[in-house]
Amino acid sequence: MSDAVAPSPAAPSGRYSAVAIALHWIIAILLVGMVFYGWWMEDLRDALRAGDISIGFLSGAYNWHKTVGITILVLSLARLAWRLSHKPPALPEHMKSYEKFFDSFPILFLNELALPKLPVPQTEGFRGFAGSAHGAGGWVILVLLAIHAGGALKHHFLDRDGVLLRMIPGLNLPKQDKA
Repeated sequence: MSDAVAPSPAAPSGRYSAVAIALHWIIAILLVGMVFYGWWMEDLRDALRAGDISIGFLSGAYNWHKTVGITILVLSLARLAWRLSHKPPALPEHMKSYEKFFDSFPILFLNELALPKLPVPQTEGFRGFAGSAHGAGGWVILVLLAIHAGGALKHHFLDRDGVLLRMIPGLNLPKQDKA
């Protein structure tokens, strides 16, 4: 007998599970909030130089950013584990191959894992590069989110195939078959 855990069957309703939906939306909200919080933190450095805030306030802001970032990382790993052990609902047959590729290849998820700035020994040059890459990640998240949301809205308003409704909590799912 194998020790491997077989993925559970997809939900018969064609919706994602409540856990998958909750992780999706919690991570999405935290990621967007962190992008704007990070940009606000950049302004705090100037405020510190001008004497408008204390070093304690700046340190507190950075510590909250790190804490929420680690929380996003842990939730992302939980989301990956859930996805690997729970089969997502089947996609509508009419979806184009590139749409199926982007659904199966979690680009936003990879960004969630790549974005943390982990505390490793760094040279001054590496620290500058890592900071720039970390800051640019905010833009990457927003662009990917816009593409992701745009695709979901396209499926909802143009294709009318119920794909968006599979991830919205509390909604009834219409039939997935396209007439």
